[in-house]
Formats: sequence, structure tokens, C-alpha cells
Amino acid sequence: MQKIHQFLKDRGEQLDSEIAAATRIPLEDVRLYLSELSKRGDIIACHTTRFINGKKIEGMLCRVAGYTPSASPGRKPKAKA
Repeated sequence: MQKIHQFLKDRGEQLDSEIAAATRIPLEDVRLYLSELSKRGDIIACHTTRFINGKKIEGMLCRVAGYTPSASPGRKPKAKA
């Protein structure tokens, strides 16, 4: 479960199938771990349906709860006074 939690922290919001492919953990196990992490409040998960090239893909979209990634490098827009 720590591997999945760290993956989400590094990569941000991901589908369960993307997590399974990247971590090389079977999809059924990933879904089990995600439900455990969600019950503990470590992640936020929602069921989603995407259509990619007309193909329906259903899965769980997950992200780490209460985690805000640091700002990307580069110039930031300034507020007008």
C-alpha cells in the first residue's frame, strides 16, 4: 500500500488501471488497496467513466487526501494593483 500511496503523491491524480500498470501490481489487488486507503482517509477516490476513442473505460480515480503539490518552477502571474 505504501508503494501506491507514494506513487499517487509523486504523480497526482490517477486511474486505478494506470496505477496497476505503473506499479506492476494486479488490478484486483490495486482496487483492494485503494479501498483500504480510502477507508483510512489517506486517499480520495471516486468512480468515473471515460470515453477514449469511443471506447468506454470505467475505473476509480484517486488522489492523495489533503496533499497540495509544490508550485511548478517558472514565472508566476503577479496581481495587478
